[in-house]
Amino acid sequence: MLIVSVLLAYLLGSIPTSVWVGKAFHGVDVREHGSGNAGATNAIRVLGWKTGVPVLVIDIIKGLLAAMLPLFFHLASKGTAAMTNVQIITGLTAIIGHMFPVFAGFRGGKGVATAAGVLIALHPALSMVCLGIFALVFVITGIVSVSSMTAGIAFPVVLLVFFDTPSVIFRIFSVIVALAILLTHRKNIKRLIKGEEPRLFRKK
Repeated sequence: MLIVSVLLAYLLGSIPTSVWVGKAFHGVDVREHGSGNAGATNAIRVLGWKTGVPVLVIDIIKGLLAAMLPLFFHLASKGTAAMTNVQIITGLTAIIGHMFPVFAGFRGGKGVATAAGVLIALHPALSMVCLGIFALVFVITGIVSVSSMTAGIAFPVVLLVFFDTPSVIFRIFSVIVALAILLTHRKNIKRLIKGEEPRLFRKK
């Protein structure tokens, strides 16, 4: 059942929400416009808020459902480190699926929204703190990449300083997610250094 859960998690993550929605309702492949990314941010930028926000919500739900699969299949006892560990496996698989979707030529997004969904399933309180940090930075800067990277870096820091978990793998997972977010935002970092990173909205 673990193999089935991992396979389902990958397929969930592989649902290319922005690509399918863009083509179905706008006749547009978001990967050919804006930043060229298949994530929710580019969907908002290219397709508009009315389309982009539902894309964001669905991408979050993908990660949430993937991380809940071990509970559904009773792969371990609820609330144990073993359950957290298998949830991390399926959650991480969904993130990989989002980044390299089989349904969209393995050209996906950066996995931030899907990772947020995984975190909500794993640790709701911690996810709310990270979401708050994201929202605060976004209100100040208007730049999603800066907000995502800040929240990503905050993930392991807040976990290690303010929360406790019986799973050592969860701590390792938090560091991996933070590093992965920085790695997938390499182009954004270069644009930030050059002062060329676009805001999602313009300050008046």
